[in-house]
Amino acid sequence: MKFYLDEDLSPQIAELLRNKGLDCIGAHETGMLGASDLEQLTFASFHKRCLVTKNRDDFVRLTVQFFNDNLPHFGLLIIPSTIPGDRFSQIAKALAAYANDHPEGLPNYTVDFLSSNT
Repeated sequence: MKFYLDEDLSPQIAELLRNKGLDCIGAHETGMLGASDLEQLTFASFHKRCLVTKNRDDFVRLTVQFFNDNLPHFGLLIIPSTIPGDRFSQIAKALAAYANDHPEGLPNYTVDFLSSNT
């Protein structure tokens, strides 16, 4: 599974995931800081990556738009508000477990939520 972290997630999470052998990049390291949500999702889709964010509402709306417009989309994984954004290790551990459960990635246009139980 290939992840793309939205700018609302720390680049430390991407680094922790790469240290675990996972394919993860983020907005902080790809020159996408300040890009619109549409640009973020377009970037993730172009690179065939699942977008990971805490920004649920905007990206769910964009996922529906991508579906309706038949645009490429490789999944959306939402980190719920029950997981604080500064819990880098917890988020990385949960994402690693998620990737392990979905080695081929998500079906197109899938929206899922990361478990806060990890």
